[in-house]
Amino acid sequence: MLSEEYLYAIALRECSQIGDIHFHKLVRTFGSAKEAWKRAKKEYKKLEGIGQKTVSDIGNETHLKFAEEELNFCEKNNIQIRLRHLNETPSLLHECNDAPAILYQKGQINDSLAKVSMVGTRNMTSYGQQFIEEFFEASQSSNYISVSGLALGVDKEVHEQSIRTRKPTVGVLAHGFQFLYPAKNRRLSEKILQEGGALITEFSSTRKPDRENFIQRNRIVAGISPATIVVETGFGGGSISTAAFANDYNREVFALPGKITETSSQGCNQLIFHHKATAISTIKDLIGMLGFNDSKEKIEELFPSSEKSIQLSDIQNLIYQSIKDQPQISLDDLSQKIEVSTYKILPIILELELLGKVKSFSGRQFIAI
Repeated sequence: MLSEEYLYAIALRECSQIGDIHFHKLVRTFGSAKEAWKRAKKEYKKLEGIGQKTVSDIGNETHLKFAEEELNFCEKNNIQIRLRHLNETPSLLHECNDAPAILYQKGQINDSLAKVSMVGTRNMTSYGQQFIEEFFEASQSSNYISVSGLALGVDKEVHEQSIRTRKPTVGVLAHGFQFLYPAKNRRLSEKILQEGGALITEFSSTRKPDRENFIQRNRIVAGISPATIVVETGFGGGSISTAAFANDYNREVFALPGKITETSSQGCNQLIFHHKATAISTIKDLIGMLGFNDSKEKIEELFPSSEKSIQLSDIQNLIYQSIKDQPQISLDDLSQKIEVSTYKILPIILELELLGKVKSFSGRQFIAI
């Protein structure tokens, strides 16, 4: 039996002027959703940036009745209720300032596993499909959870390939659990749960899949993972908003480049052009940048190190060894360490990247491979 805190949290979040950010401010100020429900209307002056109008709907008995019905629905349908202020939501998502106050969840999420979000157009091409299939094949020996939006096209392929390669996968819904959109994915949603994955949503059970919900849903897809991969998307596609959220949350964003004449690649190309995403050059490189490096052994078995050794110049070797000794070293620290100007180091870093010896990350940080 869930405590009263869940009842008051649902009721509080139903109030007309209370969004996630105001909800967090209320529970921080009063200590709990229950206390906020009882005291906020009278003591609103304690709340910075919140006026009388914002708290006017708090205490409305209609919302408490709704919350009771919601708790009953969740109990009957094996839906878990996760409250952010009780530290019950996924840890990375919890860090986002506008993270959902409440998550409704079916299935399980192992928060200790790495996560990667993968999104894209509903009008996926064979190019995008092949990339997804090869990515999951190449990363099969790595332990991680995939996250997507359970839509048609790229999302569907991500969930299906996850299941095929025995990876748990999380579908983020843009509606409540009374509905499933699109209906074509009902079998897939059942399979996700059967194979140890999860379905999550911030929307209460009665919320329909309205258009504006999808953008709101995308911030969860972006916030729950340290990295988001945009497979294919056109100009203004929903995946662009996911990438924007990921950038805002200081997450890594990767995009699969494509032909400039291909509508489904134009959004990815724009993200790369405007430095909002790192271009994916090879799947091997992507797996390395995601930290899924356990596929390296297979590569070395096929190509023994003696056959692929590269003779580095003295300056290349100095920079390479310095990066190897101090992983994720910044350009400025590297320059100070080896007493070489940054403008001289950058071209050599590029040479080492092309030789497959070094990888660069945002913030001009580097690791040796």
